[in-house]
Amino acid sequence: MFLRDHAPPNARVVWGRAEEQPVDWAGCALAKALAPPPVAAEWCLPLVRPGGAVVLWVGPTAEPEPVRRVAGKLAAGVESAAGGLIVLRKTGTTPEGFPRRPGMAKKRPLA
Repeated sequence: MFLRDHAPPNARVVWGRAEEQPVDWAGCALAKALAPPPVAAEWCLPLVRPGGAVVLWVGPTAEPEPVRRVAGKLAAGVESAAGGLIVLRKTGTTPEGFPRRPGMAKKRPLA
């Protein structure tokens, strides 16, 4: 049984590469164990519309500073970082050039 088969009516489950999805459409994106936190931020932030949020479940030892640097390049800021979660608030539209082509975030991280 998959979540995509039983998603609540006000949620959309995306199946596919983040780099190939439309930008600036989601109110919220959640990632757990997706990639190192800066890479997960780069993949998730383009999906979220201005005013929306990205929640990264990163664990209690994750450093928020590399994520903060990535967020700054993608029109977002770190709203909070506690208890193993980092919350990023999108403040503007996704800048030109993002998302980068598939594989680039992992090969050449922004942070």
